[in-house]
Amino acid sequence: MLQKITIAAFIIAFVSCQKKETVEKDKIKLADWLIGNWENKSPDGILTENWEKLNDSTFNASSYFIKGKDTLHFETIVLAQKGETLTYFATVKGQNEEKAAAFPSTAESDKQLVFENAKHDYPQKITYTKGANNTLTAEISGKLNGKPSSEKFVMTKK
Repeated sequence: MLQKITIAAFIIAFVSCQKKETVEKDKIKLADWLIGNWENKSPDGILTENWEKLNDSTFNASSYFIKGKDTLHFETIVLAQKGETLTYFATVKGQNEEKAAAFPSTAESDKQLVFENAKHDYPQKITYTKGANNTLTAEISGKLNGKPSSEKFVMTKK
C-alpha cells in the first residue's frame, strides 16, 4: 500500500512539474507574432523595431527612430518570462543611467500585449496590438507633465 501511495505521489509531482513548465512558457509564446522586423515611415522619420527570439523564455529587440542621418531615439528591449510573469524591460540610450525600466504585463493574448508601470515617468503603459495585413500597432500612454498623453505607431512587417 505504501509503495502504491509513493508511486502515485511521484506521478502527481511529475505531472504537476510538467504542467508548471508548460504554463511558464505559455505567456511568451503568445508574443511570437512580435518576431521579425517592423517599420513605420512618416514625414518625421523612420521608426524600426527588430524582434528576435533568444530562447523559450526571452525575446529581445532594438527600436530606433531615424530622421535623415540622425538617430533621434534608440532603445533596447527585453521581453522575458520568469515563472508566470511576463515583463517588458526597456533601456533607452541617454535615459535612466542606461538602466532598464521594467513593465510587467497586465494582459496577454495572441493579438495584444499590455505592460504597465505606474511609477515610471512616461510612459506608464505600453501596448502592442497585432493588426491585419502584417501590421503591428505600438502605443505608449500615461501622464506626461501631469497631463494624459499617448502616441501610436503603426508598423508594417518587412
